[in-house]
Amino acid sequence: MAEVSIEKLTKSYDGTTKVLDGVDLHINQGELVFMLGPSGCGKSTLLRILAGLVNADSGTISFDGKNIMSLPPEKRRAAMVFQNYALWPHLTVFENVAFGLRMEKHSKNEIRTRVMESLEQVRMERFAQGAVTRLSGGQQQRVALARALAVDPALLLLDEPLSNLDANLRDTMRREIKRICTERKLTALYVTHDRREALSMADRAGVMHKGKISQIGTPDEIYNHPADGFTARFLGDVNRLKDGGIRPERIKISESGGKLRATLLERAFFGDSCEWLFEVPGTGKVLVRELAAPQRELGKEYFLDYEPEFLIPVPESGDEE
Repeated sequence: MAEVSIEKLTKSYDGTTKVLDGVDLHINQGELVFMLGPSGCGKSTLLRILAGLVNADSGTISFDGKNIMSLPPEKRRAAMVFQNYALWPHLTVFENVAFGLRMEKHSKNEIRTRVMESLEQVRMERFAQGAVTRLSGGQQQRVALARALAVDPALLLLDEPLSNLDANLRDTMRREIKRICTERKLTALYVTHDRREALSMADRAGVMHKGKISQIGTPDEIYNHPADGFTARFLGDVNRLKDGGIRPERIKISESGGKLRATLLERAFFGDSCEWLFEVPGTGKVLVRELAAPQRELGKEYFLDYEPEFLIPVPESGDEE
């Protein structure tokens, strides 16, 4: 696994609009880093440049101190797992996983050993001789991951690998990918727009906005101490109060005593949590999220309280799109 350094990486497809605008990023050996952001922010372009599928306009990429910008994709040892799996339907599971190893001209024995080891890692060894077309979406994604693992990549690249799966399967695969990255001590860059994936899995996560990394840090750092209004709102709901912004789960509801007097407007129950919408005079609507779901009366006046340490500086106006 490699230590990866990216410096001043730029890319424009039309010669004017910068998809990547001077991106700097360092990934430690064995670290799982997430890059998240809205569509068009440049995160997928960053992956494709690292893989060698797209050329950057300027900047450098180094693996363990060696500049790999001039190397073709097959020489970089940056294996990519795509959103749509990119498996060959006419090949068996085994042959799909073996494809990269055959391109590297490994011996038959080594190919068999590494393919089966990779399939065992993703718990798909019993399907080795089966057709990929008969597999479920989750199973196909496991095969795509095994194919990437088989070549022993210096850098594993994952481009929204779970977006085509249903919610329950996403939860399962999220845990599996985290387990595999930890067991293999993989250096990995994972691109997603799903903040739940990033916050639950990442060693560090970065938020991209208009071709730049607006902030990078541990999940706790970027969620609880966002650098700007865009990052704060992209990572979760924020109530704008007179003295700053605050997450809905940081507000406490009581029938007497608190910083804000509020009228209850709406209740939404989600099974594992409950959301309450209040109207606060002079402030507007305030959302509160609780794990419990006690009985409360719509139209009744309550009090909302919070600790000042959880306030987030959110600008009144500015670039938050």
